[in-house]
Amino acid sequence: MPKHADRWFSGDAYEPYVGRWSRLVARDFVDWLPLAPGLTWLDVGCGTGALSQTILERCSPRGVVGIDPAKSYLDYARLHLTDSRVTFRIGDAQALPCGDAECDVVVSGLVLNFVPDKERAVSEMKRVARPGGMVAAYVWDYAGEMQLMRHFWNAAVELDPGARELDEGRRFPIARPEPLATLFTGAGILDVETRAVDVPTVFASFDDYWTPFLGGQAPAPGYCMSLTEERRVALRERIRRALPIQPNGSIRLIARAWAVRGRAA
Repeated sequence: MPKHADRWFSGDAYEPYVGRWSRLVARDFVDWLPLAPGLTWLDVGCGTGALSQTILERCSPRGVVGIDPAKSYLDYARLHLTDSRVTFRIGDAQALPCGDAECDVVVSGLVLNFVPDKERAVSEMKRVARPGGMVAAYVWDYAGEMQLMRHFWNAAVELDPGARELDEGRRFPIARPEPLATLFTGAGILDVETRAVDVPTVFASFDDYWTPFLGGQAPAPGYCMSLTEERRVALRERIRRALPIQPNGSIRLIARAWAVRGRAA
């Protein structure tokens, strides 16, 4: 049984897998934050820039700084986001390269579950937010209604019980509203609220659903590409049988994220 390795190395592979859906979640997430224009934003774990781009398009910020440890992702973000209001820096969520109270809004999209010391990361987010500033985040509902991943892992575990240890729904218990709220309140963040964000994930065909799992990065694609060809085909066909494929070949699922927000003390 392969050990899990959460590899993040290609923006081009990330986008068709979950990047295209994370952009939809980012839109609803920022609309949930009751904020004025002209603020300075920090995007922690910005990846390919999905959330940063949404902030630029919908929030009229004074400036956005995106921080991520993966140079390849930052290169992708810089190539696709040339707005003069945004800058990208290498950095660690557990030791943000920002001064105290430097930002009006500090956000993080689809990242906290992958950070080894989550409490430290949220404390860092609070530290760099000005008093009264917004601190907010969202993560996929891996164990529930992030359906494209749930179908994958359900089938994988049916064929290989050992895959249960790699399933994000099992590995990331933080990705539920109660643990997220506890994480934020434990860091001293005030007025903490959570909510579900559901977006449609419509695949034109089974190939549109399946091909991104062959990219090899992130937990599910990494597991998929660790299999022999014979086992990968068996997994593919098990998933195909379980998916709600429409007469025209399309597949209509939803992707749920859990969001949390609060105010820095």
